[in-house]
Amino acid sequence: MKIGISSNALKHSGGLERYAMDVVRGLAAVGIEPVFFARRFDMSIPESRLVKPHRINVSFLPGKLRDSWFAWRLRRARRAEPVDVLIGCNRVDTSEIAICGGTHLGFLRATGRQARRSDRLQIALERRQYEQASVIVAHSKLMGDELHELYGIDEARISVLYPPVDGARFAPVDPQRRAELRRRFGFADDEIVLLFPSSSHERKGLPLIEAALLDTSLPVVVAVAGRPPERTSGRVRYIGYVKNLEDAYRAADFTILASKYEPFGLVGVESVMCGTPVIFPSSIGCVDAIAAHAKFIFEPDSKSGLCAAIERAVLQHRAERPQVSSLMSGATSGSASPVLYDASVTSHVEALLALAKDIDARKGATGLARC
Repeated sequence: MKIGISSNALKHSGGLERYAMDVVRGLAAVGIEPVFFARRFDMSIPESRLVKPHRINVSFLPGKLRDSWFAWRLRRARRAEPVDVLIGCNRVDTSEIAICGGTHLGFLRATGRQARRSDRLQIALERRQYEQASVIVAHSKLMGDELHELYGIDEARISVLYPPVDGARFAPVDPQRRAELRRRFGFADDEIVLLFPSSSHERKGLPLIEAALLDTSLPVVVAVAGRPPERTSGRVRYIGYVKNLEDAYRAADFTILASKYEPFGLVGVESVMCGTPVIFPSSIGCVDAIAAHAKFIFEPDSKSGLCAAIERAVLQHRAERPQVSSLMSGATSGSASPVLYDASVTSHVEALLALAKDIDARKGATGLARC
């Protein structure tokens, strides 16, 4: 069985591109070299040597037409390659396994934005992808619900598989190392640091967080990692673009987001795996995958709810301060794990391969021609 992967790029980029790279590494670990269809390849990264690359050029087209062109060219491209099962990590209508890391209809509903012509094109391509796929892998229960409710997908065709996280990279450190990291980022011992990792501050809810902290007397500061905020203050501090985000998680006391819509929110799982609890709205998909002791949840877009969640978090932090550096180190201490699923790449790829083998077997049984 020959596996193919379709993605916008094989490079360090957005969430689904990063996910595709995880899948490539997991397949390589079991001796599988997939055909990788993408618009762009970074041939300097190790993953590029683990695939058979097939580039589909879209650079000559306006941005709004590129998804449709890529999907159309992919049909011909996979006929030229002996691909039995294609895993679609972008909007393509020829994948047997469609990866759903977010839906456009769900995004429009959550943000209250009216659909434009470009939105309708994306939604039409999404619908074709989900209709044609043998199975849709939803990266959260929230996504599974949206697929059923907004796209009319039969629940029997939806498989909820939370995305993998590198457990070797995202793990707790000892108190001494944590103290060193706090000094490196300029965090004082007497302040409670809320890490805000973001490249889209409005969408991730920074204005609501700023409003919630406006009148508080708690020694809380927001450390923004990623794109610079429009302004800084005594409450909002910019710590720059952090390449090794795991160190920022370990140095902070909490990770905070206030997004109106977040299909999964991998930063939440990464954070708690590093030993740092999260303060998240219930609209973020990963909250279902995080244990109760590692999260403080509030209603989306609620200033009072966010204020109360921060207060609960700070009170618990003060009560447990002597043990805070190992609050969620369940994997090493034997206490309850902060993550409610096996987040290993190995486990996730095993599940994907099981789906692929079942699809390939059904194709063979019915005599369906492979694309």
